[in-house]
Amino acid sequence: MRLHHRRRVQRGIALITSMLLLLIVTILALSMFRNTGTQEKIANNLREKDRALHAAESAEQYAEWWLLQNGNTADIEVTCEAGAPIDANLNVAQGQICNSTSTLTLLGINPTNVPWPVQYIQFLPPGMSVSGVGTNGDPPYAGTPSFYIADLGTAADGVSKTYQIDAFAYGATTGTVAVVESIYEVKPGVGNPMNP
Repeated sequence: MRLHHRRRVQRGIALITSMLLLLIVTILALSMFRNTGTQEKIANNLREKDRALHAAESAEQYAEWWLLQNGNTADIEVTCEAGAPIDANLNVAQGQICNSTSTLTLLGINPTNVPWPVQYIQFLPPGMSVSGVGTNGDPPYAGTPSFYIADLGTAADGVSKTYQIDAFAYGATTGTVAVVESIYEVKPGVGNPMNP
C-alpha cells in the first residue's frame, strides 16, 4: 500500500508543476504583448517628432529663401509686436523683418513656448496638410509651420547683414512641437540665382 500512496503524491506534484509552468508562460506572453504596444507608441512618437522637425526646418529654409527674394533684405525693419500671424502662402512677397530690438529673446519670449505672442509668418509647404490627409497619406499637422526673422545688424565683415530666424512646427498634435533657430548672413548684391 505504501507504493500506491507514493504514486498519488507524485501525481499531485506533477499537476502543481504543470500549473506553475503554465502560469509562467502566460505571464511571459502577456508581458510580450504589453511591450509590443509600448514599442508602437515609442515609434509613433519618434515619427511625429521627426515630422515636426522637418516641417520646422522647411519653414526656416523658406525664411532664408524669402530673404534673398527681390531685395527683401532692403525692407525696412519693423518693431514686431503682438498681432495675427501673416500667411505667406497668400502672397509670396509677404513677410517682415523685425528690428534688432525685436528678437524673441530681447522681447522676453522663450522661443520654445509656442505659439509666440508676437506677429510671425506662417508658411505651409506644398503637399503638407493641416486639415486633411497629406499627399503621402500622412495624418494632418496640428498647425501651420511658422517663422520669425529678426535683424541682428551688420556682420563681422562690416558689409553683410545678419539675421536670426526662429521657426516652429507641430506634429499631428500640439503636444509634439519642434523649434529651430539659425543665424543667416546675407551679403549685399547677393540674390536668388533662379530670379535674375
